[in-house]
Amino acid sequence: MRQRIAILGSTGSIGRQTLAVVDHLPDRFEVVALAAGHNAELLQEQVNRYHPRLVSVADGCDPRTIQAPEVLSGAEGLEAVATMPEADIVVVATSGHSAIRPTLEAIRRGKTIALANKEAIVCAGEILIEEARRRGVEIRPVDSEHSAVWQCLSVRHQESEVDRVTLTASGGPFRDTPAAELATVTVEQAMAHPTWRMGSKVTVDSATLMNKGLEVIEAHWLFDLPYERIDTVIHPQSIVHALVSFADGSVIAHLAVPDMRLPIQYALTYPERPPAPHLQLDIAALGQLEF
Repeated sequence: MRQRIAILGSTGSIGRQTLAVVDHLPDRFEVVALAAGHNAELLQEQVNRYHPRLVSVADGCDPRTIQAPEVLSGAEGLEAVATMPEADIVVVATSGHSAIRPTLEAIRRGKTIALANKEAIVCAGEILIEEARRRGVEIRPVDSEHSAVWQCLSVRHQESEVDRVTLTASGGPFRDTPAAELATVTVEQAMAHPTWRMGSKVTVDSATLMNKGLEVIEAHWLFDLPYERIDTVIHPQSIVHALVSFADGSVIAHLAVPDMRLPIQYALTYPERPPAPHLQLDIAALGQLEF
């Protein structure tokens, strides 16, 4: 039976790539609800293609412009999509703290959460994680680094055996820019990320390294680790996404080409790993890893 998916932020970068994964695995997934912001034209295209039963748009976007079985708007609509009874998995792909309430309500309804939104965990991690534990709900990370940690920790181990976690960072477009020149950089330069193709907010946050600070907080809540056991390291190639160090001195690392469809697909298909359409990593062709 196909898993039924609701997507918050369907017209954004992660939302569009989630739908690309659905396109690749049509026998596994059915889209039952979509929530978007103000991109009504793209949302209508998605409605026409995936035929969701429920759709929501942001406040300020006239719901009458969307032709779908049921169209809502605003915070109420976002929560309705997140808690739709038919949905098995809720993909939280919006940005900003507006995702907190719908994520919490989805957890309370027993939905599996594929979480790509940083602010929800950063602002309300204690509440969301505790509610998920209490209700036996899985929160599956979609961020590439946290997905990598999750996969590294999937090997059999005791919690006491984990020494530390290391998140990698590309360094962004200004990694080698002299400090004196940073005051004059442009938005266009900030948006030119060297390895990832992401939404505008995450791309700019990556350029300033603010994104990595948020990811450290995310890792603290998602993996129940104190901050002093979470490290970061610059890795320009974005091939190694995270490393987990164990008490015996061994280190398990997760390597993959920088393609968000991989962590999205793993969050949707866990614990299975069906073939994926993105490029496979050729370690011999890569030649070396830089840190």
